[in-house]
Amino acid sequence: MNIVFDIGNVLVRWDARAAFPSLDPAAADAFMDRIGFAALNLRGDHGESWAEIATAIADQDDRAMFLSYLPNYGLAIAQPIEGTWALMERLRDRGHAIHAITNWSAETWATGVATHPRLGTSFATTVVSGQDCVAKPDAAIFALLCERTGVAPDACVFIDDSERNVAGARAFGMDAIRFTTPEALESALAERGLL
Repeated sequence: MNIVFDIGNVLVRWDARAAFPSLDPAAADAFMDRIGFAALNLRGDHGESWAEIATAIADQDDRAMFLSYLPNYGLAIAQPIEGTWALMERLRDRGHAIHAITNWSAETWATGVATHPRLGTSFATTVVSGQDCVAKPDAAIFALLCERTGVAPDACVFIDDSERNVAGARAFGMDAIRFTTPEALESALAERGLL
């Protein structure tokens, strides 16, 4: 079987607030709400550069704070979720092929791999949305993985923390598991006879 992992909040915790270290968590939340950070970040996941995205922010100070995200990005992804990494190795030991599909900016991917070198070596195929300019839950990103691996959707089990992405994978024909904790994932994989 082909096991396809999401990365953010499945293998690596992502807390965007941590990339704004001059702001306490409440101030970071207020800033991110004010500029519509989630929507701007999604534009990066679709392939736009941070500089292009920043032009949508009218306030100069807010724009400068937004641009500080790139050099501080490693702070947002500092913590691995070791329980999931351990499950991945068990799956690999059982002979399953391991792949990844991640909604991740092309500009920050290198920082992700530098922070967690396993991201560069653990997957037979990695689809990074910002590099391919298509993001989950669009069916095209699942099709891209299948094209690159030469496998059919029904030969894949996709794991993601987003219900929208899980639904997208299922609509494309993959089995899919909504990630909550490594323990719950272990149970779901065991139920499928994969562990």
